[in-house]
Amino acid sequence: MAGAVSVVVAGSSSLVNPKICLCNFNGGDLMIVPRHSIGWKNVARLGPLDLCSSFLDYSSMSALWVATAKNLRRKKRREDKNKSLVVVNELAGQYEENFEDVKKQIVEYFTYKAVRTVLNQLYEMNPPQYQWFYNYIASNEHGYGKRFVRNLVKDKLDLAERVMITRLHLYGKWIKKCDHTEMYERISDQNLELMRERLMETVIWPSDDTNTEAMG
Repeated sequence: MAGAVSVVVAGSSSLVNPKICLCNFNGGDLMIVPRHSIGWKNVARLGPLDLCSSFLDYSSMSALWVATAKNLRRKKRREDKNKSLVVVNELAGQYEENFEDVKKQIVEYFTYKAVRTVLNQLYEMNPPQYQWFYNYIASNEHGYGKRFVRNLVKDKLDLAERVMITRLHLYGKWIKKCDHTEMYERISDQNLELMRERLMETVIWPSDDTNTEAMG
């Protein structure tokens, strides 16, 4: 039988190296092959088999490879099941359904706006504290996330409370004024504008000389 492959599985004999097996490829001679080279973890065990070739015990080998294929399919299904990301929009690609990263960016942005607001207030009302806060912000290397506020609480509790109250107040004002339909239209209009600009840059317009020659 041309093209047949047989695998010899070691039984209980201590003379057989458990790390190798014998294979018969294309009806040729038996060859010693390392287990890992044929994905031995995926090969199903059907119990001890005697030394054989594809000509002598083809039915056993067929059963072995059928069981192996089933193991591979089960492994593939488990891998597919463990995928955590869900495709929400084919055009946009994969994205988390809860948009946690967007929420995090919004919180950090309002923290930044609150810091700038408090800094401007201190500039007019408390110059010494303004100078301290200005230097503190200038030395900040970690953005305006939770870590920034946590460190400010340790260093200047009164300023930290002021920043937290201010960012909550600013967010409340934004919620009342934010029009989600307007935001959607603004993004859409910007997309169209950018594509129009690119189109105008790539179009080759006919010159006046070309028009004159065409008319002549």
